[in-house]
Amino acid sequence: MKSTILQYVKEYLDQRMQTSWDAMQAAQESANGESKSSAGDKYETSRAMGQIDRDMHARMYEQARQERALVERIDESIHFRKGALGAFLKTSMGDFFLSVSIGQVNIDGKNVMIISPQSPIGALLMGKEVGEKFSFRGKETTIESID
Repeated sequence: MKSTILQYVKEYLDQRMQTSWDAMQAAQESANGESKSSAGDKYETSRAMGQIDRDMHARMYEQARQERALVERIDESIHFRKGALGAFLKTSMGDFFLSVSIGQVNIDGKNVMIISPQSPIGALLMGKEVGEKFSFRGKETTIESID
């Protein structure tokens, strides 16, 4: 299951990178394509807005690229004893994969929360062992297994 989840995360991040890259290129072309009009301020405003758009998509691309590099370092053959980056944890609350924040996804008919170790629940799962309990939003939860 862990390798299927990891592949899903990589494909998701690749798609995010491609979408951001395409949007960044489109914004740049739009800014470059603006022509001078009789209303000079309109031309300058349009170019500035295009540049702002391009910069926003460039930041989104860079964030996805950094997350992809982080995920690339996860060794799926490691069997964890404690919650850590790359661990797949089954709990009484549900299944969690610690990597980057994507949210709940359905993989092979199972709901899995793909979360970062910095998220509130991710931080609680870090370092936990099988059988340990923790409380999240007032609900007592037990770690059932870790892979």
